[in-house]
Amino acid sequence: MLFKRKRYLEKLVAHRRNHLIKVVTGLRRSGKSFLLFNLFYNHLKENGVPEDHIVTVDLENRRNKMLRDPDALMKYLDGRTTDKGMYYILLDEIQLVEEFEDVLNSYLKMDNVDVYVTGSNSKFLSRDVMTEFRGRGDEIRIYPLSLSEIAEAMPDMKWDRLWQNYLNYGGLPLTVLFPSDTDREQYLKLLFKETYLRDIIERNHVQNDVALEMLLDIISSSVGSLTNPSKLSRTFSNLGRTELSEATIKKYLDYLDDAFLISRANRYDVKGKHYISTPSKYYFTDVGLRNARLNFRQVEETHIMENVIYNELLMRGYSVDVGVVECREGDARKQVEIDFVVNKGSQRYYIQSAYALPTEEKRQQEFRPLRAIGDSFKKIVVVKEDILLRRDDSGIVTMGLRQFLIEEDSLEK
Repeated sequence: MLFKRKRYLEKLVAHRRNHLIKVVTGLRRSGKSFLLFNLFYNHLKENGVPEDHIVTVDLENRRNKMLRDPDALMKYLDGRTTDKGMYYILLDEIQLVEEFEDVLNSYLKMDNVDVYVTGSNSKFLSRDVMTEFRGRGDEIRIYPLSLSEIAEAMPDMKWDRLWQNYLNYGGLPLTVLFPSDTDREQYLKLLFKETYLRDIIERNHVQNDVALEMLLDIISSSVGSLTNPSKLSRTFSNLGRTELSEATIKKYLDYLDDAFLISRANRYDVKGKHYISTPSKYYFTDVGLRNARLNFRQVEETHIMENVIYNELLMRGYSVDVGVVECREGDARKQVEIDFVVNKGSQRYYIQSAYALPTEEKRQQEFRPLRAIGDSFKKIVVVKEDILLRRDDSGIVTMGLRQFLIEEDSLEK
């Protein structure tokens, strides 16, 4: 079974030979290496690039440990680029190389070298690193499989089964390929503990790993809920097991974000047109990992559906905030929440995730914030029910989850 990862491959192809360092970032085990070393490698060969002009180095492989030394890596690469033909250098997990910025910058001015690297840490693309690249770094962010990518690779699987698998086990490629639920659960639990958690602790020299794990449990249990370091610190105190300062909690949250394990959505005042610094919402980059952290005990479909919608919007290249708008209720005015304010260039959408609209009261509850916005941008309510798209008299669209996730252009319908 082949996951084509067309969205990301097309980006790599479009950015080919643009005199920038192409940097593929994202969560570990989300398919960065396969994208670069298989899909892109094969694309180059199929388009006439000789194999000896495609130089690949997997720096995570123990056999290449010596090449984590920057001088040894440069010597190796120089030894492989021996003529004036066009060379493509593909380096996996470049952050394992000390002073990798100097190595990559050494190839920036070579007209016959095109460099592609992967990295699993967002600090790898911090302001300081990008300064070292002198504005010549080109990030391509990869995510776990979307549900539409899985559906394309598994055309015979019914929608209900696709959604149930995704709801429970997420979209990490190897997870999708496992034959049984038991295999998926064991893999995700082990991956969380032995790869993500260990990597975060070792990279950041975390001393209080028990507190970090408790924070992960709290974030996992309250995915999509408004929170901040102050609130989380009080939660720790209420648990009575440990004290953790706001500063330490913020630092730990940054570690989880840097590892692409979680993502923060900031609050945005729609009418005031400004960001609200706190509180924020946190979502998991892969819902299967979130469920594994809780031993698959709290698979609440309403909250996970919201998380999946958030991830899908990021995959499509949108920036996503949590909206706040003032709404009148009788003689009073109150602030109400819009799940997602979605932007890309001049495009904007307002989106509500509503598992079901069983009553008129619930329908009005979901529609009221959208009606209070008062601008002309498209407003959408996504429901779990597999329905045909419909639009009410005020222009608000109600769309089924299946259509939203499977159709790439669903927001434009």
